[in-house]
Amino acid sequence: MEAEPEVSGATCSVVALASPKGTDTFCELCQRRAHVQCSRCQVTFYCDAEHQRADWVGIHERICQLLVPLRSPTLFSSQHPDCIETQIKKMELIEICKSVAQSKFSEGKYQEALPAAQFCLRCSMDVHGPSTAQLVPAYLLLAEANMGLGNLDLVTQLLSQAEWVVLKSPECGHTIHHQLHKSLGLLHMATGNLEAALFHFANNIYFASEEYGPDSPVTCGGYFLMANIFARQGKMSIARSLYSEVAQTWHCLLTKRLETHSQKANEPDFLLLQPSYESSQRAEVEEMLRTMLEFEQNASRKDSAQVALVAHCLAMLWFLEGDSAKTQGFGNTALQASQLIPYHNLKEPVQALLQLVQDLQTDPHPGSD
Repeated sequence: MEAEPEVSGATCSVVALASPKGTDTFCELCQRRAHVQCSRCQVTFYCDAEHQRADWVGIHERICQLLVPLRSPTLFSSQHPDCIETQIKKMELIEICKSVAQSKFSEGKYQEALPAAQFCLRCSMDVHGPSTAQLVPAYLLLAEANMGLGNLDLVTQLLSQAEWVVLKSPECGHTIHHQLHKSLGLLHMATGNLEAALFHFANNIYFASEEYGPDSPVTCGGYFLMANIFARQGKMSIARSLYSEVAQTWHCLLTKRLETHSQKANEPDFLLLQPSYESSQRAEVEEMLRTMLEFEQNASRKDSAQVALVAHCLAMLWFLEGDSAKTQGFGNTALQASQLIPYHNLKEPVQALLQLVQDLQTDPHPGSD
């Protein structure tokens, strides 16, 4: 009986290549000549074991067997590389890479996100061609990974390429424009060109408003980024005004989510409900809200109403995620701040949320007999 491939941690073993004579194979990550291959799919090659392990952790573990029918030299794959079935499989791989990369971004694992972002771009080129608008999301994904690693020169190159594609593609929609301007704004912010960053964030807000509406959480993300710049410039009143706009948007949205959650709490399949947000979105929202809360708490003249509003947002967010300890912590912060203001309208909702947590700790399965 044939032995199973050895697995070391999250990586599969590598074996010496046994490629047909005259066949050149190249590393999946760096495109140098390959000397080892994945022992599971046997259609993916690497220059050394280190790059094999990096790719396994980054993306290959998720797509290993999906690559076999696409890369095996069969009659189907060799004679019909552009057939509909093949293109559909490649589109599925692109979406998997996007999802994996975004998940790793939310955890701050930018080095691990690189293989997924690189494969996403290569696969997108295979499907859409070398200079089409459909490549822009892949360029932005790879730029975000390198931004997190501090490779700003490479980020500049990637975003320049994306910008060039957008300029020559009038069919690009508002979504691509808003994502591109956001990435360009972040790049200029990282390099200290704050005025250029403000310009791009303003365009990000415009295109997001056109696509999602002015009160969308996507749009308010642009307000948050602009507020960060104004805070760095010492323009605190402008920053506070923009942060307030962001907090109001998220408070309204989270309040609606909480109401929906409460209505479904007594349904039989309540315990099967998924968390309200994907981990990447939840991490982004939490970072925004925490930044705004710290800004207000560290201000020389604290705005208790704003502290209560943002802390209540965080309490609702963590309640929806099922974290009672964090719900109580931020809920108590919101309650203390609201009690400093006579007849504050958040006092009762905050108390009701804290009571919900207490009830769940007493009866962890609401609606059960």
